[in-house]
Amino acid sequence: MRSRALALAALLLLAVACDSEDPRLPDRLYEESKALAGKGKADEGKAILEKLAEKYRDTDAGRRAVKDLFIINTNMKEDQQREGQQVSGSLKRIADALARYKAKRNEYPFTLAELVPEYLDQVPETPWNHPFLYRPYVANPVEEVRDRRGNITQHFNTRLDAYHLVCLGRDLAPGGLDAGADVMIKDGEVIGNGMLPVIPGPQPVR
Repeated sequence: MRSRALALAALLLLAVACDSEDPRLPDRLYEESKALAGKGKADEGKAILEKLAEKYRDTDAGRRAVKDLFIINTNMKEDQQREGQQVSGSLKRIADALARYKAKRNEYPFTLAELVPEYLDQVPETPWNHPFLYRPYVANPVEEVRDRRGNITQHFNTRLDAYHLVCLGRDLAPGGLDAGADVMIKDGEVIGNGMLPVIPGPQPVR
């Protein structure tokens, strides 16, 4: 949002600097969008192209902006598909490694680093170089056990027999769409409703 606001601010500055009837304004805006993209400010440049295509669609610069936006949006969709495939692949590798770890040790590791090097060569990261968020926990911290006489006692579990594994998307924030969408996994299964179950308490201290 901040980058788009900056782009719109740049657009307004250019509009003030040039008379609104000046036929050179669309070309100047188009060149400004290219300059911003060349400086690594692709979002700002794209925002100017969108305004250019909207307000000056019948000019040469406006038509160029429409073509550029089509290419940009197509490339963005392809990038998002590729990134989504990378996220899915990495999560599957981690989940498989966690399952093998648990099968051997009867509980999940406290950190993903414990999977290296026996189960993973290295801990995968997201396509945006963010870590996957991992939280092991005890599914049933306290159990009630009834003996033959019917007496009930409480049994405290400490075995890490459940986990949450999360990718928060490109923005590294909860929620979001497209590249910012979250992927949440509980015990190897993707959570479809976008919300993880509450971890039961009290959890044992390790």
